[in-house]
Amino acid sequence: MKILIVGGGGREHALGWALAGEGREIFFAPGNGGTGNNIPITPAEIDKLAEFSQREKIDLTVVGPEAPLAEGVVDEFEKRGLKIFGPSKNASEIEASKAFAREFMKKYGIPSPHFEIVTSFEEGKKMIENWKEERMVVKASGLAAGKGSYVCMSKKEALKALEEIMVERRFGSSGDTVVIEEYLEGEEASILAISSGEQFLTLLPSQDHKRAYDGDRGPNTGGMGAYAPCPLIKREDVWWIEEHIMRPALSGLVQEGREFRGVLYAGLMVTDKGPMVLEFNVRFGDPETQAILPLLKTDLLSLIEGAIEGKLPERIEWEEGYAVCVVLASSGYPGKYEKGKEIKIEEWDGIIFHAGTKREGEKLLTSGGRVLNVVGKGKTLKEAKEKAYEGVRHIHFDGMFYRKDIGDKGLRYG
Repeated sequence: MKILIVGGGGREHALGWALAGEGREIFFAPGNGGTGNNIPITPAEIDKLAEFSQREKIDLTVVGPEAPLAEGVVDEFEKRGLKIFGPSKNASEIEASKAFAREFMKKYGIPSPHFEIVTSFEEGKKMIENWKEERMVVKASGLAAGKGSYVCMSKKEALKALEEIMVERRFGSSGDTVVIEEYLEGEEASILAISSGEQFLTLLPSQDHKRAYDGDRGPNTGGMGAYAPCPLIKREDVWWIEEHIMRPALSGLVQEGREFRGVLYAGLMVTDKGPMVLEFNVRFGDPETQAILPLLKTDLLSLIEGAIEGKLPERIEWEEGYAVCVVLASSGYPGKYEKGKEIKIEEWDGIIFHAGTKREGEKLLTSGGRVLNVVGKGKTLKEAKEKAYEGVRHIHFDGMFYRKDIGDKGLRYG
């Protein structure tokens, strides 16, 4: 069986790792320095991806990043009779447009913060000045690689965020529309579900660490680490989230003519009033996937094919214990950073997923902001964290930085 993974980050490496097996040949487009069978086609080149899949008789394509999903890669593949895992373009709008997502959640009674939508700087400025609280969240409505959301502790900060999005055009046309939201107190967590339409199976709850530095300080990033399962989300909480968030969302998408087949990811804030949705995403999370998949006992291929064919299994089997993923980044990330630094990896018996790496001859070099994902597993969260950071000590490159507190929030829950 031939499987194509679209994307070149740590999530895609993890997907290929989980899908590998006897009789399966895995291709990556474009892949990275840790993956094999790399094809020099970017996720944005949808026609070339489809042509490659036809030419090479690819049996299944799995899409990692959100941008090609929002641009209709699934629609193009299905039009050509090619099997692909992911939602259609119109179903992907629940991530591609935060304005649409907020209106959708309001319509279907999905717990979420109060919000307002603005389409000009002057309109947004007036909205911020009249906001009833000093704190708020300002978001570019379109896709911004996880960096278009500003948590603002004052109206002054909110106006600066609005200026960066709508005047300086930091995120281009993704900032044409801005969502201003109520600031929520609580702790974040992620729930991912594999969906065949209205039927779905949830994966282990996880917790991402978006800020660049320890203690949740610094700018937002694509994610500096994650762990699973997240003890903040107990079994009864998962049931509540399934019934009050995931099921209404998937049923609502069907009612809107946007039937969803793929991974629906709810980014949650767990508040005193219960979980509320910060955002919906339409793909495997990064770096949550790198912490979740190492604990999966059920064959990922059976879940993906079940979702495509509308025949999901009754349940998912998991290993006992925990997994912690620590992201090693290039100095300067998420701002400007240098590339081409040589990476040295000493022998270690854990899991390493490559992200921003490339090979030049015998050398492994940095080629992105998030460079490597180091994963440790253990019977307890403490053991998993210790294992992950043991692995970090076996890796070296100039300018390497990472958070040292991945998993610490979970340790508070025992």
